Amino acid sequence: MVTRADIGVIGGSGFYSLLDDATEVEVTTPYGPPSDVITIGRIGTRSVAFLPRHGRDHRFSPHRIPYRANLWALRSLGVRQVLAPSAVGSLRPELGPGTLVVPDQFVDRTSGRVQTYYDDGGVVHVAFADPYCPTGRATAVSTARSSQWELVDGGTLVVIEGPRFSTRAESRWFTANGWSIVGMTGFPEAVLARELALCYTSLSLVTDHDAGVEAGEGVTHEEVLAFFGTNITRIRSLITDVVTALPEKRTCACGNALDGLKLPFDLPE
Repeated sequence: MVTRADIGVIGGSGFYSLLDDATEVEVTTPYGPPSDVITIGRIGTRSVAFLPRHGRDHRFSPHRIPYRANLWALRSLGVRQVLAPSAVGSLRPELGPGTLVVPDQFVDRTSGRVQTYYDDGGVVHVAFADPYCPTGRATAVSTARSSQWELVDGGTLVVIEGPRFSTRAESRWFTANGWSIVGMTGFPEAVLARELALCYTSLSLVTDHDAGVEAGEGVTHEEVLAFFGTNITRIRSLITDVVTALPEKRTCACGNALDGLKLPFDLPE
């Protein structure tokens, strides 16, 4: 029975399971329970922990997801590399539904979300100029290309508070700023991963054009889930291939993100 993992997968809207032969593990954290029971199993030779971001019954709205508990729970199980697939809206006409974007930057437009573990016991400033793991990104990009995905390497994800979608004016403003895609869950996930010295890679599947990109009534939640659902087999296959391709030993800077910093508590091993 596998109870430890080195790779974590956080499933987004419509992505509620990954592993067929898995062990369910309940984890307690200083920040409450994670979104759901974590399942641990193997993909090839790699031990993988899967956590549905919104819960298996999609009970957590984006602004209510227990982000701190989720990342803490994964690290406490041994996870050091995190893959984060999610559904996003496109801010550019050329990025149509079905496009896979592996962003290299994000912009936070949320409000009120707790975005740090270090809010008591001392000041901890963590470098965050490049929010995503370079090794994870490169692995995801090369794997998606070999799998014939319509792929965009790089781009900026703007994260909005939700649960509502953007107005047309907001969407046009995001586009005017040169941003590529819009979602609701990429922040503070990536920040918290960095504060735990984890590698974090976002794999963003475009499900629709945002409200200001095309004429029409705008997207609905049901349409997002439906489109993501029709692509879930491809997403699972991609995640499986990326997991297999990730290096077993980390050589990126993510694992050294906290070097030289005085932490107010010990991190889970």
